Amino acid sequence: MQPSEALSTSAQVAVTLAGFAGVVVAFRSRAVHEWDKIDKFRLQILLTNSATPFALSLFAMVLLATTVDSVTIWRLCSIITFVVLVGVGASYGTTFRRFAPEEFRASGGKALIMRAGGLVAIAITLLQMYNVIRLQSFWPFFVAIATLLLFAMLQFILLVAAGHEPPNSS
Repeated sequence: MQPSEALSTSAQVAVTLAGFAGVVVAFRSRAVHEWDKIDKFRLQILLTNSATPFALSLFAMVLLATTVDSVTIWRLCSIITFVVLVGVGASYGTTFRRFAPEEFRASGGKALIMRAGGLVAIAITLLQMYNVIRLQSFWPFFVAIATLLLFAMLQFILLVAAGHEPPNSS
């Protein structure tokens, strides 16, 4: 598969996942502002991990439409991806640390999933720097996009599988 085809497909998947977020919101019995904090966090992750691969795919497709050589394109894409992933990871980490451990567990959050996802994200982020310095190829950049899409799908599954109990009226 050519990079342009892979990027086009990843952009389509990203838009589809973002659309699924709308379906989840529409079929919930409560408005988003009434959701548990963990479900709002999952929605944030789902939307961010859909929008980010979409934007990165479009950025790469624009560069592919230029006369810039492919080595430079993948280095630029990996630099941008590194910066974006660091920003997104910092945002997720800040939000995750705001949860008390008991609150996180009580609301159905899985710390193991968050920590494992964090470790994978760190590895993918470091892979982007390695791509800039040494590899200078498409596949590490695409691994970052695919990983973000997988994380978005995981959050979609967790949102759909989450209980829909009404909030306590006390």
